[in-house]
Amino acid sequence: MHLPDGIVPVELALAGYVASGALTAFALARVNRLPDPRAGIPRAAMLTTVFFAASLVAIPVPPMSVHLVLSGLMGVMLGWFAMPAIVVGLFLQAVLFGHGGVTTLGLNGLILGLPALLAFGVWRGAGRRWPDVAALAAGGGAVVLALAIFAAIVLAGLPVALDAGAETLAIKALLLAHLPLVLAEGGVVLVLLRVLRRVEPALVPHV
Repeated sequence: MHLPDGIVPVELALAGYVASGALTAFALARVNRLPDPRAGIPRAAMLTTVFFAASLVAIPVPPMSVHLVLSGLMGVMLGWFAMPAIVVGLFLQAVLFGHGGVTTLGLNGLILGLPALLAFGVWRGAGRRWPDVAALAAGGGAVVLALAIFAAIVLAGLPVALDAGAETLAIKALLLAHLPLVLAEGGVVLVLLRVLRRVEPALVPHV
């Protein structure tokens, strides 16, 4: 679900940088308001590594392939750290492996960063009373929102000469291919938080 270079107009790519930069700055400002901002850095570094590696792995879903998104996991586990962590991971993927684009880094940051912050809000708001429901909603909902943002950006950037009908059909196929991922990532977040609550409750975040 990474936008490659050249798929959107320059002005849209620049707008993505502005929006993603503003959101990252806001997230860092909230991090700096924490009692000990540095306390979350080791966890953020570890999960950035997980995000970097896991979302590089393509999973065949004929006639295409999908990859893990992990926005929900990042949001639930990292809170406000999720946005800068995702941007760093995306930058390294683009520079080292050409996965995603450098010019579209801002847009990719929005596609994955906004759902992560939404997952953080869902877990912080409902995780204490309904932990299992909140975990499933955060993990699966983040994938749904990422898909929606991705589709909206691609459709907004379509050249006039391109067959919009064919492109819309391709996007629908992409969305359908990612539906199993919605359930899978909801399950990943649910299982991880259940294990943490049982083994080391102090590691369960934001509740």
